[in-house]
Amino acid sequence: MLLANQKMRLSRHESMMSHRVKLDGKSDACAPVDEQSRGWKIYSQLWAAGRVMQRQEFTTVLKSRGAPISHPIQAGFSFRKHALLQPAVQRLWVVLLACCFCLQSALGQGTDYLRSHYIKQGFLIPMRDGVKLFTLVYSPRDTNRSYSIMMVRTPYGIAPYGETNYPETLGPSAEFARHGFIFVYQDARGRYRSEGRYVDMPPHKASMTNPVETDETTDASDSICWVVNHIPHNTGRVGLWGISFKGFYAAQGLINAPPYLKADSPQAPMGDEGNGDDVYHNGAFFLAANFGFYANFWPRGMKPPRSDFEAPDSYQFFLRMEPLANTQKMYFENRNPYWNDILEHPNYDAFWSSRALAPVMKNLTVPVLVVGGWYDAEDLGGTLKLFQGIVAHGGAPSATLVMGPWSHGQWGAPGGESLGMMQFGSRTCDYFQKHIQYPFFLSALEPGPANEVHFPRAWMFETGKNEWRQFAEWPPAHAVRRRLYLAAKGSLSFDAPAGLEQFDEYTSDPAKPVPVTSEIGEGMPGDYMTRDQRFASRRPDVLSYESEPLKEDLVVGGPVTPSLRVSTSGTDSDFDVKLIDVYPDDAPEFQGVHFGGWQQMVRGEPFRGKFRQGMNDPKPFVPWQPSKIEFVMPDVLHDFRKGHRIMVQIQSSWFPMVDLNPQRFLNIPTAKTSDFQKAVERVYYGGQEGSRIEVLTIQ
Repeated sequence: MLLANQKMRLSRHESMMSHRVKLDGKSDACAPVDEQSRGWKIYSQLWAAGRVMQRQEFTTVLKSRGAPISHPIQAGFSFRKHALLQPAVQRLWVVLLACCFCLQSALGQGTDYLRSHYIKQGFLIPMRDGVKLFTLVYSPRDTNRSYSIMMVRTPYGIAPYGETNYPETLGPSAEFARHGFIFVYQDARGRYRSEGRYVDMPPHKASMTNPVETDETTDASDSICWVVNHIPHNTGRVGLWGISFKGFYAAQGLINAPPYLKADSPQAPMGDEGNGDDVYHNGAFFLAANFGFYANFWPRGMKPPRSDFEAPDSYQFFLRMEPLANTQKMYFENRNPYWNDILEHPNYDAFWSSRALAPVMKNLTVPVLVVGGWYDAEDLGGTLKLFQGIVAHGGAPSATLVMGPWSHGQWGAPGGESLGMMQFGSRTCDYFQKHIQYPFFLSALEPGPANEVHFPRAWMFETGKNEWRQFAEWPPAHAVRRRLYLAAKGSLSFDAPAGLEQFDEYTSDPAKPVPVTSEIGEGMPGDYMTRDQRFASRRPDVLSYESEPLKEDLVVGGPVTPSLRVSTSGTDSDFDVKLIDVYPDDAPEFQGVHFGGWQQMVRGEPFRGKFRQGMNDPKPFVPWQPSKIEFVMPDVLHDFRKGHRIMVQIQSSWFPMVDLNPQRFLNIPTAKTSDFQKAVERVYYGGQEGSRIEVLTIQ
């Protein structure tokens, strides 16, 4: 049923036409630089990942960032210019182009199908402050019925521009374009063809000082209202969705939502950049990914000072570049305000807390589907925090969390049978798209008995056993809290060790940090959590604690909480913790890979020791004096199978994913080479306060 009379909407057609723009495919004066920045962004993230992604994951990266899949060069890539692009990734471009036809068939779309079924129009939509945002609208050519609206807002561009240029896909998956929706794509304020000033990770304003003040919540609301009241043949019902940064914008749209918004799905949203997402994790800076991103992501109209560096071996590249201050001297020259902001705010201060999504999820009126991946190397923490905030005080009519065995955004493409060497036994992405995502939007946008669905609170993929499970609560109310205790001779047990306190120690050397993986060339692989960790357990600067073989399956579900008693010979150190599933020695081979003894990381997080009393209250260690460190790692749902072992690894570097700690108490972004020193790290076990890992076990 229409929310407004169709004749009234058509009577507004004249005013709508004043906002139409010619889609001539030409960019404005700043667009060429921005297009290059956009392509650089996608490329640099791939380079930071440092590996060949599966075709469906690579396609997802392009699709989630609005890049035209069949035309990578149009996305801003140039093999001639970008020497950092690894040869394997260059080869993947060729494979990707060759597979375009197959991909179109799998998605059930393609440019020919979309051109024949949809009309493309461009508009400059006015916001309440007069700034106009560029918006592309794809409307079904069949006007015999009305259609609901699916909307995406993004800072990554909405290519392809030009009225004759169509994308390969529309909507979250193939089901949407086949069913028929009005698809709306919008350049965020200050990006590409939209007017205004762009703010990186724009904070929400709790109150407005005047009626024309704006933030992303008002831009979302104004855009939704305009589209509903100006685009003919719509039902007045809008769905908002997006992955990664677009997921952040989708979450912002939940706040003070207009009545036309009927469903919202933030997917892998950057929910807390300052603690748990792309930038900082418990005070530790994610160096490789952020450098690869911001080295080429600059304000519109500005060019990076350098684009000629090469990194065939990311470990050596960053080791030679360290300390962090050298990024300014060698590459940024203090000119990139986004990079400057990151380095100027190493503590979790108001700059970061004002950008966190969970605390502002209040008085929601829209059903929400929050989606994430267990192996998301970028935005896992923020996804879980956003859901927790929505459930705690959001008031949404319904809220469901979906977590699958995916890397960042992988669920946006077909397949999902595997990631890295991990096999999941089914096409998990297809299952999500057809049985969860599409029914969610259809039930909210086209309500009726035929589309009615009842979702659980949590719809989760259990790794290890490889099956989907549904929960009425998350974490499950019946979960049992248990402690894994570190003990002598590298043992790990649910029984507390007897006797007095003891310790194990190792020397952490910033000149020889522990790498992320054993392979050469990787900065922060998007699938690093699936990599075998035996290389680390064999290093003298990594402590490993291992249980006896399990006599029965043990399912761990929910957050993982390390509680460590540690000391250092320095005044600051990192303590990075990994929870690992150790396969039995007789585990079978798969596709030529021997899994006997494989050490699969289930969860891992760094922790910068000076923040042990608060993320905005750094304190130095007193050398050799034991201190307590306790923090929460993102949730898991994993079945440690019978015959497997549980392992905990502890180390003080994780390079170059995480920047180096000089192991002195100081401001790390301004540290000098002479500030870095070796440190002896001790981890204590036994006694009343011995180190342990707390988990939730479920049936």
